[in-house]
Amino acid sequence: MLSPDGTAPVTASADPTALPSSRSAPLPASSGSGSGSGCSSGPDAGSGSGWLDEPSFAPLSHSPGPASPDGRWSIGELAEHANVTVKTVRYYSDSGLLPEAGRSSGGHRRYGAEALERLRLIRSLRTLDLPVTEVERVLDREDALEDVIAGQLRQLGSQLAALRWREAALQLLHDCTPEERADRLRLIGAVSSPPSTDAMARFWRLVLPPRLPARLVSAIIEAAVPQPPDDPSPTQVLAFARLHALTEAARPDLCRPGPTRPYEGLHPALLYDGLAEAYALASAELAAGRPPRPGQALDCFVAAHAAAHESKDSPSFRRRLTPTLLQAVDPLMARYWNLAATVTPQETTMGSSHTWLLAALTGHPEPRDNIEAPTGS
Repeated sequence: MLSPDGTAPVTASADPTALPSSRSAPLPASSGSGSGSGCSSGPDAGSGSGWLDEPSFAPLSHSPGPASPDGRWSIGELAEHANVTVKTVRYYSDSGLLPEAGRSSGGHRRYGAEALERLRLIRSLRTLDLPVTEVERVLDREDALEDVIAGQLRQLGSQLAALRWREAALQLLHDCTPEERADRLRLIGAVSSPPSTDAMARFWRLVLPPRLPARLVSAIIEAAVPQPPDDPSPTQVLAFARLHALTEAARPDLCRPGPTRPYEGLHPALLYDGLAEAYALASAELAAGRPPRPGQALDCFVAAHAAAHESKDSPSFRRRLTPTLLQAVDPLMARYWNLAATVTPQETTMGSSHTWLLAALTGHPEPRDNIEAPTGS
């Protein structure tokens, strides 16, 4: 066969069963059930139906014909009974998926009757677009099929998520004004495909105290870094792209102006351990729609800061803590949490929990003296 420009012969693809990019030009059919040296010119040519230009895998309407006196089939006979091309049988044989039972006196391939069912199984697996290596796993180990299918489902899910992300990004560019398009294209173009959260994780490693235990760093990053949605809206794509740009541009001297921040005290690990509990309690308050108020969440919040400063919760400690925390409010962090809330609007963030607790502290500077807050709002 000549190349499209008619100047040079084209070698057939390595796998005649691989998904073709152009089915509109089928190649000549196999010569039928001839000797083992027969060859077709294309992938299962001539069948003209179904996936990969071949019939479905319903049982044949006739039983396989008699084999030769030695009980074996030629490559052409096996191809005819399986309703595939000789080229397909040869490919699977050369790949080691379809072992030969022997060779004829003339050197032609011979196959036993069991090769027919094996070939049908191979073709069934290939219609699912399983790679040849995965097909080989299933043939070698019967219990591998479940693992192979699960792996393919994960891979397909990732591909579909990437396509949905791309669709939302294109829709974002389609819907914006010409004046906005260049800036949004720059933002989206800086995000990898599939979207990565690596820049955000690096940002948090810059923000957090340098000697914070690794377990706390990992837990904070997991809680603070929003994952890209599987089915994002254009608004979520834009928020994620802006969040990526914000964290990618962060510098250590801007993230941490000094060796430690005043509100972190002498023991940052004690602080962040206590804050994790306080944020979880505040998150429940937010989910219930309750306004900032005194209660267990606020007490836990103040106690964490007191422990970090080797102090105790008291009116005087709260009076000192409140302006310190208000002065530490960072516009960069506020923007981070606003964007994160847009990426994952269904979830409360550490930022929203902190804001709720700070408002509760500002409005209720006195300790509760162990009096439980009412359960209602």
